[in-house]
Amino acid sequence: MNKFVLPLLLSIIIGLSACSDQEAPSEKTIGNPVDQVTLDSQVMTPQALWSFGRVSGVKVSPDQKKLLFTSSFYDVEKNSGNGEIFLMPVDGEKAENITNTPATEFNARWRPDGKKIGYLSSASGSTQLWEMNADGSEKEKISSINGGINGFEYAPNQKKILYIKEVKLDQNVHDIYPDLPKANARIETDLMYRHWDEWHNYKYSHVFVADYNGEKITNSVDIMKGEKYHAPLEPFGGMGQINWSPDSKKVTYTSKKLTGKEYTMSTNSEIYIYDLETGATTNLTRKQHEGYDKAAVYSPNGKMIAWESMRRDGYEADKNRIFVRNLQTGEETNYSTEFEQNAHGITWGPENEKLYFTSDWHARFQIYQLTLKTGDIRQITEGRHNYQSVAVAGDALIGSKQSMSQPTEIYSIDPSTGKETQLSHINQNLMDQLNMGNVEKRWIETTDGKEMLTWVIYPPNFDKSKEYPTLLYCQGGPQSSVSQFFSYRWNFQMMAANGYIVVAPNRRGLPSFGMDWLEQISGDYAGQNIQDYLSAIDAMKKEPFVDEDNLGAVGASYGGYSIYYLAGHHNDRFDAFISHDGMFNLESFYLTTEEMWFPNWDLGGPYWEEENKEVYAQSPHRFVDKWDTPIMVVHGQKDYRIPYTEGMAAFNAAQLQDIPSKFLFFPNENHWVLKPQNGILWQREFFKWLDRWLKNNEDNPA
Repeated sequence: MNKFVLPLLLSIIIGLSACSDQEAPSEKTIGNPVDQVTLDSQVMTPQALWSFGRVSGVKVSPDQKKLLFTSSFYDVEKNSGNGEIFLMPVDGEKAENITNTPATEFNARWRPDGKKIGYLSSASGSTQLWEMNADGSEKEKISSINGGINGFEYAPNQKKILYIKEVKLDQNVHDIYPDLPKANARIETDLMYRHWDEWHNYKYSHVFVADYNGEKITNSVDIMKGEKYHAPLEPFGGMGQINWSPDSKKVTYTSKKLTGKEYTMSTNSEIYIYDLETGATTNLTRKQHEGYDKAAVYSPNGKMIAWESMRRDGYEADKNRIFVRNLQTGEETNYSTEFEQNAHGITWGPENEKLYFTSDWHARFQIYQLTLKTGDIRQITEGRHNYQSVAVAGDALIGSKQSMSQPTEIYSIDPSTGKETQLSHINQNLMDQLNMGNVEKRWIETTDGKEMLTWVIYPPNFDKSKEYPTLLYCQGGPQSSVSQFFSYRWNFQMMAANGYIVVAPNRRGLPSFGMDWLEQISGDYAGQNIQDYLSAIDAMKKEPFVDEDNLGAVGASYGGYSIYYLAGHHNDRFDAFISHDGMFNLESFYLTTEEMWFPNWDLGGPYWEEENKEVYAQSPHRFVDKWDTPIMVVHGQKDYRIPYTEGMAAFNAAQLQDIPSKFLFFPNENHWVLKPQNGILWQREFFKWLDRWLKNNEDNPA
């Protein structure tokens, strides 16, 4: 549930299709597909939303003169997507699409000598490693790994390549009973048999190291030696959790070497170092590191290693700290002692003296600099946006940035002044055609006298002399900030374009406002944070342009829980609700979710233990007798974080009480909606429901 906003950061391979059986990719001339799109509206629509290119994976060339990145594009008619690789000078001249194939390309990397670009492609039917010249010519497949590979990195000395692939280590029912080839069953004896949106497939993601002669990879070695553990972490860990040492003699990787019930109870991942010469593996973080430890990166001189670390086991929303260890002396330093913020995406400066990273404060992600000698942390960028990554290119920094009003693009930043220059313009054609609504920052007083940052998004061409129906947006997580994210489902500009004012409060329980503000929600789901929601909508409905007789509330995950709870406690404030993938019955949720560390921390543990009775008394299903407002329920069948039976139960409760209600069910979606046509259907039903109940439109039946 803290991963509710993670689709914004997922690899572009999610939802993309492998679409060719050919051995070599055939060329096509699509260029940048966004340049060819003409919109049918000047405001945000589903067509516009699914036309945007989604930029990710920015890499700086070894000579620091060029940028490599991936952008994914979606074809609504085909209901699939395609990843393309782009090349661009660091001075921001026009980006060139250097793949142009029917297959999906991703995980693009510069070869250390800068003469080749390696990447993964589905062109040959399975995902394999390909190379091309630095100008995109002469594409060749250089691996033939059985089952395909999911990520790779060149060794700095260019003599080795590491890659990750799944290895089957567990027996399925056909292995146990080979005489029953048509049997369709699973036999489980431990927990964690399914995770997020997949049942355990009897395989484990492992790290392999192979020889590389400049043309092919050979002699692969599984450095995890048959262990039944995953690296990187399942399900969202990427290649940032696996790195080479500068001398190419060691590999670091993140893994949680626990199984079954132990695995589902703990967040205690560790960083391991594998020595290629000895074959030995050591645990870097064994002592005094009980929570998540991940994403270790060596300093350029190889003398230090930095990583992200959480202090408490079982608390997935703990402060993400910066740790650095001197590999020569063994001295370890926590640089986040006085820094009450999270740190993400650590990268070293070339002089081994500084670290750069992104961090959220007051619901905006900025780029920061840490000077190791003094421990000083300095904010570099300013503005109403989210920086998602940072890299070093000579005297400049390269970052990928988005906001509520702009999808991700690449920027150059002067580290001394923070001045930004936009480099990529993948979505410029669409942005030129769209009129975005104004995004306003407000500080609203809460019932306990605190100040709460609330984003208010107004319809395009807003007229303050008119009244507008207004939506309260309830964030998920529960500990994921309402930052300047650009969502491909919960898109505030889409809501505003449909004639709604959106009120999006950073209620209690959200990060970037200090640990006290963040941690209030644990064990108190229906407490001050619910009052914060009401404070936000009550303050806004006093405005003359807010139609207080037509207020709605919408949200997903913990936000969906919030909707179910508000439905029994809103005192006639709202006229319509929409809950997506929400927790309805906390007791049934506890026994059907999979990452048990989450409810053990947030709910205190099982509902049958006496000390947790008060927490479970806040379950929304206990208050359905007070429901009286139209509600739409949305859920995906492949959501194993909050199983779809939660949504079914809520819908049934409304139907049995003759409350106007609708159930939108996606059999092939998970905690999100990732397929283009499902996404468009979601938007249509979302606004069809709201328009009926908040715009008094009798011609728009539910």
